[in-house]
Amino acid sequence: MDQTGWALAWVILVLVVDVTVRILAIIIVPRNRRPTAAMAWLLAIYFIPLIGVFLFLMIGNPRLPRKRRKKQEQINDYIRTTSRGLDLGTLRPDPPLWFAQLVRLNRNLGAMPLSGENDATLISGYQESLDEMAAAIRQATSYVHVEFYILQCDTTTAGFFDALEDAVKRGVVVRVLLDHWANRGKPFYAETCRRLDAMGATWQLMLPVQPLRGKYQRPDLRNHRKLLVVDGHTAFLGSQNVTDSTYNLRKNIARGLHWVDMMARLDGPVVASVNAVFLSDWYSETDEVVEGIELFDVRTGDGDLDCQVIPSGPGFEFQNNLKLFMTLLFAAREKIIIVSPYFVPDEGLLLAIQTACQRGVHVELFVSEEGDQAMVYHAQRSYYEELLRGGVKIWMYEKPFILHSKSMSVDDEVAVIGSSNMDMRSFGLNLEISLLVRGEAFVSQLRAVEDEYRALSRELTLEEWEKQPLRSTVLDNLARLTSALQ
Repeated sequence: MDQTGWALAWVILVLVVDVTVRILAIIIVPRNRRPTAAMAWLLAIYFIPLIGVFLFLMIGNPRLPRKRRKKQEQINDYIRTTSRGLDLGTLRPDPPLWFAQLVRLNRNLGAMPLSGENDATLISGYQESLDEMAAAIRQATSYVHVEFYILQCDTTTAGFFDALEDAVKRGVVVRVLLDHWANRGKPFYAETCRRLDAMGATWQLMLPVQPLRGKYQRPDLRNHRKLLVVDGHTAFLGSQNVTDSTYNLRKNIARGLHWVDMMARLDGPVVASVNAVFLSDWYSETDEVVEGIELFDVRTGDGDLDCQVIPSGPGFEFQNNLKLFMTLLFAAREKIIIVSPYFVPDEGLLLAIQTACQRGVHVELFVSEEGDQAMVYHAQRSYYEELLRGGVKIWMYEKPFILHSKSMSVDDEVAVIGSSNMDMRSFGLNLEISLLVRGEAFVSQLRAVEDEYRALSRELTLEEWEKQPLRSTVLDNLARLTSALQ
């Protein structure tokens, strides 16, 4: 065959491969995937085939490996069976019908029960929350369970790690979980691992990406939970990682960025549910069933709050946290206040917010004026015009601070706090933990924190937004398209 013949053969081969890839993409990509996500993947594969196919093979599956999902199903069945019939405290009277249905939804999807007689105290100071967690650890007599997306031993968190070390010296069992991908290569990662080893803590990486050790899943599936349990009596959960408020990153320090977060201290039967999440994650990572600790070792409390823990993430069949937020948006009658540093809603969530405004519900959204992640920041901005035109009041927390708290308050009786943002990553790719609370006292605490945020924010108006330069609009729209690649 001469040179022309070889060239023609190569052209035909490339065309056959190209057509085959496109046909297979149409068959494979849309299956069990949201239309917007499927369309985004198809566009990527059609217009940048080599990169698009590579990315799809790399991160196209938003689920954990089947073995891990099977573990979660077993855990859920065990939690439902174990917690059924337990005395979980006296519940508040006369719940709205929608609240009872929401609790049932959360139970069906995430397995955790609703409990009464709980107490919850919000902590909005960054160093204050670290100090309070350290103080609780210093009171431990049996065990301490630590699970954080980012865990760094630095000057800011020294008291927290000192408390853990002192606990081990007293004979307290300290178990620690930290996300592998979020910590590896970051400042103080090696020092943190050495400190945990030196103190005698038992620790494990969450969702490790270590293919040479047989540990691999989609690399951007992360365990984003933040929680602490002490002796089964006291728990903390919320949005804050155990690290300096700059995350010790040079780019943040150079820009003067500091993170603003919120944690809640919990006492009462709900602590058992938080501990169950930790023990579930510990079992998922280590295959170890912790001996000597009942999964639901319920301790009655002195408070009067009804609480339910909602775990979510790619180990579950459904997007538990998204369904929680959607139900609350449709249930609201007077007021909805949302705090979310990364706000990239799917079509249903955006429609629910717009519908709430059209029903006459007052809706406010708190976001950061400055972003730390360019793609998410611009994708989020692409929704501002629709939200403003729909009647949402948008508050921008002034730079150089990154408002990292995550919460939603509904009317005057129900609220949610936790680790979950209102974006597609938190709904589909991250393991998250949320806390549903019913009780006016807790909502009043949250309203006070919201007032603090409002005083440190400025309102974004539609008139201001319409003056955005064209280059910003282009960047926002491009980022919006890529946000659907799940």
